[in-house]
Amino acid sequence: MSSGDLRIVTTKTPLRITFTGGGTDLPQYYRNYGPGAVVSAAIDRYIYISVSRNFRKDEIRVSYSKTENGLKSVNEIQHPTVREAMKLLDISTGIQIVSITEVPSGGTGLGSSSSFLVGLLNALHTWIGETVSPRQLADEAVKIERNILGEPGGKQDQYIAAFGGVQFMEFERNENVKLKRINIKGEKLSELNDQLMMFYTGVERKSVDIHKDQSKGININKSGYDKMRDIAKETKESLENYDFNMLGKFMNENWNIKKSLSKKISQDLIDNWYLQAINAGAVGGKLIGAGGGGFLLFLTPLERQNYVMDALNVLERHRINIENLGSRVVYLE
Repeated sequence: MSSGDLRIVTTKTPLRITFTGGGTDLPQYYRNYGPGAVVSAAIDRYIYISVSRNFRKDEIRVSYSKTENGLKSVNEIQHPTVREAMKLLDISTGIQIVSITEVPSGGTGLGSSSSFLVGLLNALHTWIGETVSPRQLADEAVKIERNILGEPGGKQDQYIAAFGGVQFMEFERNENVKLKRINIKGEKLSELNDQLMMFYTGVERKSVDIHKDQSKGININKSGYDKMRDIAKETKESLENYDFNMLGKFMNENWNIKKSLSKKISQDLIDNWYLQAINAGAVGGKLIGAGGGGFLLFLTPLERQNYVMDALNVLERHRINIENLGSRVVYLE
């Protein structure tokens, strides 16, 4: 297939935070005990993907944390999701793909690998003249990551990247994913954004290793996963009622359950930081993503935030806001 008259397409795709329920989107849970349930939110940190013509029509160039140049076929591409996305859409040579991310490229817990793939698929579909729905983008990303490449993990990341906003997601045994957008607007959205405190731990980890370890223990720890699923449902209600204090308490309860499910989810250093923030006035929090490192997220009333900042003065705070839009094309020529 050809790109027609297009010279360049650029997409902008948000990263995400998970409030509660993470882990119940693992297939080992929802296929046996489903539905799983998660409350996630897209945030104003992005991955940008640009697809453009390659001067050399018989070659492929891919640039991410490293550059692959002068490739003569799709099969030569080392980056697995780029290779499989191009295969899925039957795109061959004469193309260059460049990605830019606002956070470290991996191990942060913000769902960057899935956001990358959703943004790439969006750009490639546009490149070949196709307009696709957010659900198709998410479905295709799940197909590539989980089915074709066999990478362990859940599937909340692909859907929140494609749809944006704050979403209550249910993962049914038959693989169907139900989404309900939780609409928080105006002053209430500002209030929630103001209470979110995100800190980078500097500890990077591979979510694949944690998901593998977690998946092994799902049958043994079923009651813990059931409880996290129930907490996600209660979180949805607290957000619909703008009860952000309860949101913080549910995050705290969820985190204490989750870190008991695998020794790889937390570590003493992270536990100490977490406890210091709670003692300083944070209502609740969690390590974002599978665990092990990345970013700590806390919900903290404004009047207590200086105390939390002092308690965690060795860590860098990153101010975030919820992003209502999912992956979209921002430049087309």
